[in-house]
Amino acid sequence: MDATPTYRERLSVPLRWWVQGTMLVASLWLAVIVAVPEALAWAITGVAVALLAALLLGYGSPVISVADGVLRAGRARIEVRHLGAVQALDAEGARRAAGVEADARAYLLLRPYRKRAVRVEVSDPADPTPYWLMSSRRPDDLAEVLRTSSARVAPPSGSTG
Repeated sequence: MDATPTYRERLSVPLRWWVQGTMLVASLWLAVIVAVPEALAWAITGVAVALLAALLLGYGSPVISVADGVLRAGRARIEVRHLGAVQALDAEGARRAAGVEADARAYLLLRPYRKRAVRVEVSDPADPTPYWLMSSRRPDDLAEVLRTSSARVAPPSGSTG
């Protein structure tokens, strides 16, 4: 198989979160600069900036990829041969799938700033997870790659092996 990923997407946080975080840290700096010595105010602000960066980078670090017959979503991985039906969901479909239609056993990799998602059935009888639900910027592309990858590893119809 080709070693190059056929799909890769990082669920990084949007720019507006960085802007809002920066404004929050600036407000903190303004509050402490008038209350404590200047050096301490800068130290507190520096810690706040580092904490903000760590939180936003960490929360936006999950990667969804399909390569070498394996779907990876965050820390989880599954071989595409164990996948069933794939469905790209619009914002409303994703909201329902994560809400009223959700199964507590499902694997979820959702981010509130990504409204669309992909739902992938798990066909492995040994796996208690019924499906994966993953946020995506490009759910149609991800769904197509998963369908294509699954079709490549599926045994031809009528085969007994």
